[in-house]
Amino acid sequence: MKHKGLFFIVFVLPVLAGAADVELSIRFYDKKVYYVSGAEASPVYVLATVYNNGSQPYRFKLAEERVFSVDFDVRTLSKQSLFPADYLLRRRSESRNVYFREITVEPRESFSFIEDIRNYANLGEPGSFVVQARLFPELLRTAGERPLESNLLNLNLRPPLLPGPEGIPFEMDVETNAVLARQRLPPDEVIRYTLDARIKAQWEKFFLYMDVPAIISRDASRQRAFTNESEEGRQRMIARYREDLKAEVIDGDIAAIPSDYRIDSTTYNNNTGTVVVTEWFTTGRITERRRYTYYLRRIDDIWLIQDYVAVKLGVE
Repeated sequence: MKHKGLFFIVFVLPVLAGAADVELSIRFYDKKVYYVSGAEASPVYVLATVYNNGSQPYRFKLAEERVFSVDFDVRTLSKQSLFPADYLLRRRSESRNVYFREITVEPRESFSFIEDIRNYANLGEPGSFVVQARLFPELLRTAGERPLESNLLNLNLRPPLLPGPEGIPFEMDVETNAVLARQRLPPDEVIRYTLDARIKAQWEKFFLYMDVPAIISRDASRQRAFTNESEEGRQRMIARYREDLKAEVIDGDIAAIPSDYRIDSTTYNNNTGTVVVTEWFTTGRITERRRYTYYLRRIDDIWLIQDYVAVKLGVE
């Protein structure tokens, strides 16, 4: 690890591959709908990749605080630049050492890293924007250095969403670009919809038919905490539970991603339903089989998942 101060003289090492042989490319790290602000304003992650198309190695410095190596130019369709993000202004105005590592990209190879555009531009208004990344091989403060410039990326920001079930904002369907709304599906179709969403990592769909307060109350200690909270506190618990489930730090049985599943039986009356499913989970060459029993209740003519039991059936 090497470091220099913010105000420094850089002795530039010769770059073996010419700049014309090197390409900087950016794309969105995950496909989703992006919002201006609020709880639904998730990071706008971009995957930046340096390609070496030459015949010689290419070397550059990458700062631990990426704002000293990378910049993002975000403009409206009328080519007006957005204001810098507060994070960017704070970091670049600090008097501090800049730590970096030297990266070598061999011929016909690439190096990638992920950055959040919200750290660089103030994404405070909805609209359509054009994003371009710039990489400074010898760090940002090197006078007269020509950066690598990336392709252009189109970013669409939507206004904040209206509150939906359990106080959680309505989500958008990435595939159809429409607001997700609960439909009057029978219990087995609710489970099929939920499992398909989990397989595709579509969290907005995965939570759509889940009665989160009821799922939280499966655990006695969480149930007591939830009951004793104010309405605002309960909404915070629901939001935190959703994030913890996404991170797979709680309730691993329901958060696990099946490689395949089969709905074995469905029984229901006017108000309650039970769906039994065999699910397979593959890790490497090992496939584990589990039986899930999902318990549903019909609320306002919509079937919601309120509980589940998972039993391991062995390895195939």
